[in-house]
Amino acid sequence: MISINNLTFEIGARALYDEANWHIKPGDKAGLIGANGAGKSTLLKLIVGDYAPTSGSISMAKDLKIGYLNQDLLSYHSEKSILYVAMEAFTRQNELHAEIEVLLKKLETDYSDDILNKLSDKQMEFEALDGYNIEFRANEILAGLGFSQEEQQRPLATFSGGWRMRVMLARILLQAPDILLLDEPTNHLDLPSIKWLENYLQGFEGAIVIVSHDRYFLDRIINKTVESKRGKLTLYAGNYSFYLEEKSLREEIQGNQFKNQQAKIKQEEKLIERFRAKASKAKMVQSRIKALDKMDKISDVDDDNPEVNFSFKFSKPSGRHVVTLENISKSYPNLEILRDTDGLIEKGDKIALIGANGKGKSTLLRIVADADSDYKGTSVKGHNVLQTFFAQHQLEALHLENSILQELQNFAPKHTETELRSILGSFLFTGDDVFKKIKVLSGGEKSRVALAKALTADANFLVLDEPTNHLDMASVNILIQALQQYEGTLIVVSHDRYFLEHVANKIWFIEDKEIKEYPGTYEEYEIWNSKRVQKPVVEKKVVKEEPKKEKKVAPTEDNKRLILKKNKELAQLEQQIALKEADVKELEIQLANEEIYSDATKLQDITRKYNSTKAEYQQLQNDWERIAEEIIELEG
Repeated sequence: MISINNLTFEIGARALYDEANWHIKPGDKAGLIGANGAGKSTLLKLIVGDYAPTSGSISMAKDLKIGYLNQDLLSYHSEKSILYVAMEAFTRQNELHAEIEVLLKKLETDYSDDILNKLSDKQMEFEALDGYNIEFRANEILAGLGFSQEEQQRPLATFSGGWRMRVMLARILLQAPDILLLDEPTNHLDLPSIKWLENYLQGFEGAIVIVSHDRYFLDRIINKTVESKRGKLTLYAGNYSFYLEEKSLREEIQGNQFKNQQAKIKQEEKLIERFRAKASKAKMVQSRIKALDKMDKISDVDDDNPEVNFSFKFSKPSGRHVVTLENISKSYPNLEILRDTDGLIEKGDKIALIGANGKGKSTLLRIVADADSDYKGTSVKGHNVLQTFFAQHQLEALHLENSILQELQNFAPKHTETELRSILGSFLFTGDDVFKKIKVLSGGEKSRVALAKALTADANFLVLDEPTNHLDMASVNILIQALQQYEGTLIVVSHDRYFLEHVANKIWFIEDKEIKEYPGTYEEYEIWNSKRVQKPVVEKKVVKEEPKKEKKVAPTEDNKRLILKKNKELAQLEQQIALKEADVKELEIQLANEEIYSDATKLQDITRKYNSTKAEYQQLQNDWERIAEEIIELEG
């Protein structure tokens, strides 16, 4: 499918790739991994032709259809609705639709057989390409990515960057390419959308190459892992978890080989040194020197998983109750987020606040952090609570003229330079990088500096909003280790499930405009949540539910009434479908009628009716399927 042969790509004096090789086969679902700066995104740009190799080649079939998602698509601008933008994927169908409209217009004055034949051919091709269903397919993809029917009619330009990226992803998926190249596809998705995308990609029949730092996402999709490191591409025949195990075995073998070779080299060097001065041994010595020079040196194993060697420090512990929320209500114009709800954060809690975008996670986090005062109810901090709040907007608070190291030294003077350098190293600032001015850093680099500052604060309560953004897997591991040994309390919003599973001991989510709590890990919550039956809310307090006590129950009276209503709707739809199907057949008979076929005006009128009626018929079928699925779900 795609063959990368002896690829070399140089940036200045640095070879990002040095005679790298990789053959992507049909059906491959590969995760392209490596540290930040290893060239993963660059490789995708090389494949699509945005960059040219210094040497070597990338070959593929001329008719190979590539779908490429990258962060540059954020700059795409359109005043059209997002539904329209997504439907731009159907290039040929849209061309045919426009051509059919032109031919119908010509028929008003030109009744020639040539026009009629062209119209018939275009309509047949349009139907063969499933043209009448393209809007439904676009609706389906956009809904899966979190867009409501109302939002699908809004112009693309009215959405934020993250939501625009979802539209770009929808358009690429609708193109049904032979291979998908996805550069950080989960960056702008919430958990429900990530899960939807996982299911979609699992059933995708083409090849996939994914650059991602979300190891749960990779594990559920890929069947091969390719590591970009030191200019080479190394293939592992399994998902990310397999890669970790296999790499550990390979490194163990490599480490032993390195030690054995080093021992042999030392022995040879001693022998050479001992007999170097003896003329009678000169030939032997020279022979051994040449053998050492020709020896293929085995590299020592790199430590890709450094351990945390710093610790949090705070001057005094908090009281038992860290934050108490009582009767909290919060609304925006035309949107109610929270209604008369309570919550309690206790000392030692490590809470993951999860859910779909738009449900109020960030709003609740700001209330907890005292960053939002426009709400009803009370939020009270407990005794001796010292808080620090990490959020992306805090990048603006960085002092642009400071170096990275100065920024941390000024903020956390109690820490030694060694400790601060250790923290910065964990977040990809090594060596002389720590002396860079804040003003020359990228947005992602500034985000990492702000997170490093949060970890040096004299705080026994951390409020963290998407702390893993812009971190590679090694840095996420460092953050996990740091938070695991943190003795204070924290609440975090994140879409990285691996991070949440290894950090959180409680889960908060917003449901029915109330704070709900699950007293366990993220993985335990997922198992419980997949099995639970929705019940009417009877209390306004934080709900603590045990998965072991959860039992399947019969439909409630409300559900029974809703099922009855849905069945009536289904029966009405069946009648409408039967009538509409008859209308479609009647119009097809009319289109075949020679009297109508030879009359351009009548043909134009009947053709428009036929196209409209068939689309209505398909929509009724779609509505029937949707309501039938809702009934099945309600019946349990």
